[in-house]
Amino acid sequence: MLRVMECIRIRRATGTDAEGLTALVQESQAYRGQYAPVIDGYEVTAAYVERHQVFAAVDTAGRLVGFYSLILDPAELDLAFVSDEAQGTGVGKLLMKHMLDHARSAGLADVRVVSNPPAERFYLRMGAERVGVVAPTPPKVTWERPELRFVVGRRRVPGSEVTVIR
Repeated sequence: MLRVMECIRIRRATGTDAEGLTALVQESQAYRGQYAPVIDGYEVTAAYVERHQVFAAVDTAGRLVGFYSLILDPAELDLAFVSDEAQGTGVGKLLMKHMLDHARSAGLADVRVVSNPPAERFYLRMGAERVGVVAPTPPKVTWERPELRFVVGRRRVPGSEVTVIR
């Protein structure tokens, strides 16, 4: 199991990371069962990576262990995934701290998140607030999704005193 004490480096993703980012999405246990249709056939393309603010978390061996994608206008956390083996190790917390720092440096006031329902608790622990729900969009999304918001300048990610090596 990955330990958070290992050095995790967060770096800007490049088009060459697209295949690994797609694998993280497709292998995610968070999207099994009723949530599987959302990622069915989903691909993170090189063009997507080049067009958006995509950052990858890599371990000391260079393995991709997580990533996020921030869209600047309108401000939204579009994607956030942590490998199943890295779940619970602090990688997600490091990614959210990085995302908030990046959003702050880009001058954003807040960042919208439309969450997979099981991930809502994580975002709330990271300082997001629930602002509503997003209606289902069949055929892929047949359930309501929590709509959350990070207020960029107001809160720090709890426990974010962990050093991130960039």
